[in-house]
Amino acid sequence: MKSAAKDTAKDTAKDSVKDSVKDAVSGPASTSTVFATVFTTARTALRSALSSLLPLPRRGGSAALALLPLTERVPAMAAPCRMHPAVYAIEAAVIDWARRTGLRADPGVGYHRMAGRAFAEFDAAAAALFAQWLTWLFHLDDELDERSGPLEIFHGMLKGTSCHPLEAAFADLWRVTSVRMSDQWRARFAVGLQRQYDACRAEAENRAAGRMPTLEEYPELRRGTVGPYLYDLVEPCLRVEVPVWVHESDPWQQLVSACSDVTAWCNDVASRPKERGDVHNFVVLAMRQLGLGEREATAWVLDRITARCQDMRKAARRLPLDDLAPKAARDVSKVACAYLAAPRAHLDWLLESQRYA
Repeated sequence: MKSAAKDTAKDTAKDSVKDSVKDAVSGPASTSTVFATVFTTARTALRSALSSLLPLPRRGGSAALALLPLTERVPAMAAPCRMHPAVYAIEAAVIDWARRTGLRADPGVGYHRMAGRAFAEFDAAAAALFAQWLTWLFHLDDELDERSGPLEIFHGMLKGTSCHPLEAAFADLWRVTSVRMSDQWRARFAVGLQRQYDACRAEAENRAAGRMPTLEEYPELRRGTVGPYLYDLVEPCLRVEVPVWVHESDPWQQLVSACSDVTAWCNDVASRPKERGDVHNFVVLAMRQLGLGEREATAWVLDRITARCQDMRKAARRLPLDDLAPKAARDVSKVACAYLAAPRAHLDWLLESQRYA
């Protein structure tokens, strides 16, 4: 009897975890939801018919506005993300940390707001740590864009030295983040950092040679430059660790790569005016290699973002939660739900951040 009761409780716990992922993927059904779906379908059809007549964002306006059709095409991006109730405390923590480590602290850019949305269902410490990593990552991105010979920064991070403010900030974050994680997780993070270095070096070599990547080559290259370790950071922020075999499974890899593509390509659309002729941008590549105008190239990229959002949902449904103990299944579900929330959290940030104004 005790064994049967224990099995029943275990099954109930797993069903609860699976339901949490299912809700994150599709949301609960109701009469109002059905009505909203019909209304949205009609509105989407009308927008599709009129899309070719809509002007591009005016010069000086936010290019991120071109991403708004995704809210009609992707159910998971239909509604804005809830903001973390402690968003101002998160902002204060990020500003204090940035100033202490020598990085610029610009509240108008709002990295704390992106983290506050992606981690709205978790504690403020998780959101603050992720926001600090985002602050560091975007400073690194700017440094790579603006400096000559910027790849030396990676050498200090990979070797553990800290001569540059970015290296010192990395060392501070690494000390706080890695202490609670296994050697396997640390090794995976190091591989991700090396992948970013290799991708940035490939971009630098392309620029020096006047070469542009093909449309087929670009997605893999972009997954490297965006920082593959960014998705590994969700685990220490939530104080959990995904089992190695789950991380190596096909559904998990598909979920992570699709999430990376969605956020990176949305960023490409929003940042295109800032590229100053750089061809390492999906919209720019579509314009040059497919002979499309800006509007048509943006629409082409949006089609691919929509498809990758569908891939995310399919991968989340295939996660092997039934093969995990209840606690491990809950931990995996937490990380997966954070991934599923990321595209809309990122979109909201792109629309409001002064970085792309």
